[in-house]
This record gives sequence, C-alpha cells and structure tokens, in this order.
Amino acid sequence: MATLQRAMFGKRRRMDPRTRLILTLLYGTLIVATHRQEGLLVELGLLLLAILVAGEGRAYLRWLRLVAVMTASWFLIALLAFDLPTAVMAGLRLAALTSTFFLFFRTTPPEDLGNALVKSGLPYEVAFVLSAALQFVPVLGRKAQNIFDAQRSRGIPLEPGLAALRHYPPLMAPLLIQAFQMADDLAEAMEARGFGRPGRTFLYDYRLRAVDGLALAVGLALLLVALLWLHP
Repeated sequence: MATLQRAMFGKRRRMDPRTRLILTLLYGTLIVATHRQEGLLVELGLLLLAILVAGEGRAYLRWLRLVAVMTASWFLIALLAFDLPTAVMAGLRLAALTSTFFLFFRTTPPEDLGNALVKSGLPYEVAFVLSAALQFVPVLGRKAQNIFDAQRSRGIPLEPGLAALRHYPPLMAPLLIQAFQMADDLAEAMEARGFGRPGRTFLYDYRLRAVDGLALAVGLALLLVALLWLHP
C-alpha cells in the first residue's frame, strides 16, 4: 500500500507547492527583465525542456493552439505600435511567461497549492476559491467545447468572426446553465461536508524541507546572476 501511495502521489511530495510557486515567480521575473532575444530564446528553450521532462508535451501542444492566437495578436499590436525587433521580443516574452505558468499549473495540483497556502496563513475560504477556480476552469473549457461541437453539428455557424456574434447565444446560454448547476452542486457538497467549521485537517503535512530551501537559494542566486549579466 505504501509503495502504491508513493507511486501515485510521489510528485506531490518531492517539492512543496509554495517552493514551486516562488520559483515560478522568480523565473517570470527573469523573463520580464530579459531584453535580449537570445536570452529569451534560451529561457523558452529551458522551459520546453522542462515540459518534456515533466511528460506534458502533448498537453503543451494542445495548449499552444489556444495561446497562439493571443501571441499573434500581441505580436501584431507591438509591430504596429513599434517595430519588428520589439514585436519579436513581445511575442517571445508572452510565450515564455505563459509557458512558465503552464508548467507550474500542470505539475502542481490546485488542492495542494491551496492547502499549502493555508499552512502559510492564508484564510481557508480564500484558498478554497483559488483552488476551486483552477480546477473548474478546465472543466468549463471541456463543456464549452462539447457545446460548440453539438451546436455546429446542428448547422449553427460558430467560427470566429464578427458575422458569427449573433449565433453565440446558443453557445453561451447552455454553458451558463451548466456553470450554475455546477456551482449549486458544489455549494451543496460544501454544506454537507461542514465547510467553514474549525478543526480542519489535511492529508499531507506541508513543510518547507531542506530540498525546498536549497531550491529557493539556487533559484534566487541564479536570478541575481542573470540580472547582473543583463544589467552590468
């Protein structure tokens, strides 16, 4: 049984979620502070390598289809407002930042993050709203895709564009109804389980261990070195 638990939940136990969050913010700070294309390319390449090592390559490719439109729009806006080098930097920086948080949320279960933040003093109600939002956004995305496919099969044009705006109520109305049903079910489940009562316990004991301190020290040192290299 212990072997099965380590196999199923080992990823959660290697590093504290708070450490992962701080390292993610440090890496995001490095990306924002980078003003050289080669630097952004290296940082994006390291992210892609980490995503592949984490086994999230296929999920990353699916996610890229959603982010590609936003990145292209940001690139076009920067190109019209400034010049080509600035637009390239803007597109690379946006891709690197979103990839950073993609890796964080794909490797850190939302309930672990919320519970660890509660251990740090965050009110449980706030942590619950945060973790619930992170869990239900993908669920709503899948429901929206199912409704989209169902309405298109009925001959309703929902392709992106101004001409399709008048056809979006058949997409939004079922999605809102299902979202309200999910919220009602969640509220009943929370009430049945005594949400808000004192004496709450957690399955895992979230503590910052030596590996967390080492990871934070190395991450902070690398950030300082990189900032000194970028701004000598």
